[in-house]
Amino acid sequence: MKDLFKAIWAYRNFIATSIRNDVRARFVRSKLGTLWMILQPLAQCAIYALVLSKVLAAKLPHVDSPYAYPIYLMSGIVAWTLFNELVSRSLTMFVDNGNIMKKIMFPRICLPVVAAGSALVNNALLVATTLLVFAALGHWPSAGLMWLPVLLLVNVAFGMALGMMLGIFNVFVRDVAQVVAVVLQLWFWLTPVVYMIDIVPQSARHYFQSNPLYPIISGYQDVLLHGRSPDLQGLAIVGGLSLLLLGLSLFLFRRASADMVDVL
Repeated sequence: MKDLFKAIWAYRNFIATSIRNDVRARFVRSKLGTLWMILQPLAQCAIYALVLSKVLAAKLPHVDSPYAYPIYLMSGIVAWTLFNELVSRSLTMFVDNGNIMKKIMFPRICLPVVAAGSALVNNALLVATTLLVFAALGHWPSAGLMWLPVLLLVNVAFGMALGMMLGIFNVFVRDVAQVVAVVLQLWFWLTPVVYMIDIVPQSARHYFQSNPLYPIISGYQDVLLHGRSPDLQGLAIVGGLSLLLLGLSLFLFRRASADMVDVL
C-alpha cells in the first residue's frame, strides 16, 4: 500500500498533466468548450424542475421559498453527478488506456487518480456555478457549507473505490460496463435526488435509507438547502464502507495488474 502512494507522489506531475489533457480532449473543437461540463447537469436540473415543480406541483414540506424544490434538486444533482462520473470513468479507464499501458512504463495506479482528478475538476466548476445560481435565486450560502468538503471526501472515496473495483472486473469481463450502466440508471431513481424521502411509503422507506448514497445525497441537500449539518452517523458508516472497498480494490489491483496488460 505504501508503495502505491509513493508511486502516486513520484508521478504527480504526470497525473496533473494527464488531468489537464483529459479535460481539454473532451471538448476539443467544441465552441462552448468546458461550459458543457456545467451546462449539461444544469439543463437536466431545469428539465426536472420544470416537470416536477411546475407540472406535478412538487413542493418541499416546511420550506416556504418558491425556489426550494429547484435548490433541493440541484443539490442532489451536484452530488449524484460526481458519483456517477467517478464510477463511469473508473469503469472504463483501464480498457480505454490499454494501448498506453502496453507501450509506456508508468505506475498503473495513476489511472484511477487521473479519473478522479478529472471528475473533481468538473464537479468544482459545477458547484461554483450552482452556488452562483442559488445566489441569483436569493438563497445565499450559510455556515452549513463548511460540511461540503466532508461530503465531497466521502462521495469521492465511495465512487472511486466502487469504480476502481468495477474497472478491474471490466478488463476481464466486458459485460460489466453494460450492466453497470443500467444499474446506475436504476440507482439514480432509488436515491432521493428528484423526490423527497417523505413521499416513499413508510414500509419501504427503510430500504431507501439503507442505500449507501442516501447519507451523501441528503447531506448535500441538508447543507446547501437547509444550511444544517448532515447525518454524521450515516456518513461515518458510508466512509467506513468506502475505506473497506478501497482496500479491497487496491488488493485486487495489485493481484490483477500484471494480467490486465496481457488481457488488454
